[in-house]
Amino acid sequence: MLSMKLTFTDLIGVPFVDGGRDPTAGLDCWGLSSEVFRRYGVELPDYKISCEEASLIDSEVKEQKRFWRRCEGKIPVPALVVIRFAVYCDHTGVYIGKGRFIHNRKGVGVNIDRVDNPAWAKRIEGFYVPEVMK
Repeated sequence: MLSMKLTFTDLIGVPFVDGGRDPTAGLDCWGLSSEVFRRYGVELPDYKISCEEASLIDSEVKEQKRFWRRCEGKIPVPALVVIRFAVYCDHTGVYIGKGRFIHNRKGVGVNIDRVDNPAWAKRIEGFYVPEVMK
């Protein structure tokens, strides 16, 4: 896996913008995940699904899992954090080490939370790395 250590202070507080792919203008959760992976030298595919389309996001997550390897045991950095709200996996973040992940939510903006925080631990569906990172 990648061993570089990065900081993301420039991303903290970036507003949530549905479909956002520009850190200077705003990001959605996938836009942020893509930006973080890009900083680690990994380009992720782009998806144009509104954050309001939870069932479509969930379907795309299921469809795309074949390109990702689920992490068991020690979580590598970076790893995609797939999060379930209610019945749908419709939120992502990136595991950045030391039990932390960075993500962006509507009304909150980019922030860093702990994966063991009870509010998140019960919602995390899994941690994944793209097959290209074998």
